[in-house]
Amino acid sequence: MAAMFLERLLDIADTHAGKLAVSDHTRELNYGQLTTFARVMRDVIRKESKSPRVGIMLPGSAAFAGTLFGCMWADRVAVPLNFMLRPQELRKVTQDSSLDVIITIEHFADLARELGVKTVFLEQAGLKRKFLFSKLKTSPPVPTVEKEQTAVLLYTSGTSGEPKGVELTYGNLSSNCRDCAAHAQISSDHVLLSVLPPFHVFGLTAMTLLPMWLGMTVHFIPRFNPIAAVKTIHEKQISVFMAIPSMFAAMQRVKRATPESFKSLYLAMSGGEPLQASTAEAFQNRFSVQLNEGYGLTETSPVVSINLPWDRLPGAVGKTIPNCEVRIIDDSGSILSPDRDGEIQVRGPGVMKGYYNKADETAEVIDAQGWFKTGDQGRLSKDGFLSITGRIKEMLIIAGENVFPSEIENVLIQHPAVDEAAVIGIPDESRGEVPMAFVILKEGQSADETELRSHCRDRLASLKVPRQVKICDDLPRGPTGKILKRALLDG
Repeated sequence: MAAMFLERLLDIADTHAGKLAVSDHTRELNYGQLTTFARVMRDVIRKESKSPRVGIMLPGSAAFAGTLFGCMWADRVAVPLNFMLRPQELRKVTQDSSLDVIITIEHFADLARELGVKTVFLEQAGLKRKFLFSKLKTSPPVPTVEKEQTAVLLYTSGTSGEPKGVELTYGNLSSNCRDCAAHAQISSDHVLLSVLPPFHVFGLTAMTLLPMWLGMTVHFIPRFNPIAAVKTIHEKQISVFMAIPSMFAAMQRVKRATPESFKSLYLAMSGGEPLQASTAEAFQNRFSVQLNEGYGLTETSPVVSINLPWDRLPGAVGKTIPNCEVRIIDDSGSILSPDRDGEIQVRGPGVMKGYYNKADETAEVIDAQGWFKTGDQGRLSKDGFLSITGRIKEMLIIAGENVFPSEIENVLIQHPAVDEAAVIGIPDESRGEVPMAFVILKEGQSADETELRSHCRDRLASLKVPRQVKICDDLPRGPTGKILKRALLDG
């Protein structure tokens, strides 16, 4: 099995070298230039790193795309790093993945310095000179890989708050690109706008690998700005746009936006967190643009299902993409009939290889027949439309990012005045949901909400900091003394 993504890139560069591949606010690269850049990054990576895995701490950009393909060309596993995390959170990732080098930019210099890993800054790597010399060299061979070989290691928070590396293989990612393109009828003629960070699986697969797989043009906005997004869609005649619901809500509030701004759109897809009906209706009413909700997880590479303009059910997340199976299971493991709620389980070529170095945790979520237990609750209609009705796991989804309450609770308990802590998600217009904490203080100790939020802010990424902290005398409990989180807001 050949290195699918790299070979496709080289084939497109051979036949359409002058076609614009990627652009951002700093540079534009056609397919010929992107291939040369990837070749340069291959050489940099092979020189600087001896580890099988290479850290990439870059926003969605032409540089990220070139570096990702450079990793593949160097026959290394790419580890996109979440630059929104605190240093102590990110250090767990760099240590778990045994990174010996991180490719980044000077904008992240302060964060990079705290990670204890050798850093290569793109601005200091002499890329212009290497770029020119590379054109004079013979192209290095493309490594041969098997479809079961890990291509990317993406980290997501574990239920204990510890990071888990999701191993996505060449087969996982290529199948998801191929099947999504077929399902949504996306072609090389479409132009895509990317606004999500590539450490998020949505930003990695749907906004970087998928368009490069097809030979599309991608315009990157490294940091989402609703005004810039609306302007880019209009000026660059964007036809495919994917974002999380809070981004669509922010764009709906842009005063100068008009239906004409979105006239070029063929597909507007929402994912990463639940799409509120009010957000979809407001966007439709103001711009005559239909938002099509999809569903996926990091562990499924990510797309499982998508609502489409010509085949959709309002309130659902669409039908499954080709080659992907979904079933609904009750507590006893029996398959449920249509329109009954249970756990969503997924099987197909997009299901991850497993959690890196965590065989037991992998076995807990993937059974012997290859079914992945999502932990999400949902139902299937008779016509095959999937709907999400809740989450069996306690995981919160905040602005499209997975956050586990236990991670926040562990930090709160580290405060000397806190005896117990419980965290739940509460609805939020801009982020989908945000954390709210309930704490019991130790006898004779004192602390207020401001102090406890500040304590969290020093130790957690900003999106994990509780929006509210309520100090309680006690918390609702079941017969065994376990805190009943579903009753917290009733108290």
